Amino acid sequence: MTALLDNPTARVKWLAAASSASWLEQANARPDLVLIDHAHCERKAAGVALQLMFRYPSDEALGAALSPLAREELEHFELVLQLLQRRGIPLRPLPAPAYGATLTASVRKGEPERRLDSFLVAGLIEARSHERMALLAAHSPDPELRALYGELLASEARHFGLYWCLCEERFGREATVARLQELAVVETLALTGDLADPQDVRMHSVGVQTR
Repeated sequence: MTALLDNPTARVKWLAAASSASWLEQANARPDLVLIDHAHCERKAAGVALQLMFRYPSDEALGAALSPLAREELEHFELVLQLLQRRGIPLRPLPAPAYGATLTASVRKGEPERRLDSFLVAGLIEARSHERMALLAAHSPDPELRALYGELLASEARHFGLYWCLCEERFGREATVARLQELAVVETLALTGDLADPQDVRMHSVGVQTR
């Protein structure tokens, strides 16, 4: 299984550690849970983009960049929702892992640091989603799921690339790289550990390579 994770499509430069074989095994064992969680993730990603637009209304370029992203995230939500409906799987609430809350707690409070951190956290989440979708696109035993995740890969890559551009344009490469390195460590720590209950597997549940 470790050899499977050496797939170059699964490597993302934003991330400090790659996902583990155990996460992939857990996700493939309970694809319905990951699919439901994926729908929630797409909806949340659209909400984050809209939240940033409303928080910084005077930044016209930001609104122009994030409005199409939010629409695309909702289109992805609809795609996943349609698949759930075809399979007779209800979209139900799921307990969320601590991943997102841990990253959000690392966002600094004062401006302009808050803006930089918010962009980077959003980008890190998109990068991890892209990495894990690449693993599922390559290794899910379900052909329909392989097709779905493969279809979404290019746009997910654009999304974290967009957040990088927003950071670099406003804060410069040096400041962006330095803070990304710090937050990437936080992101890895948020995914470090073992899953206590197999029913808790999620798109962003614990499972990274520690060496």
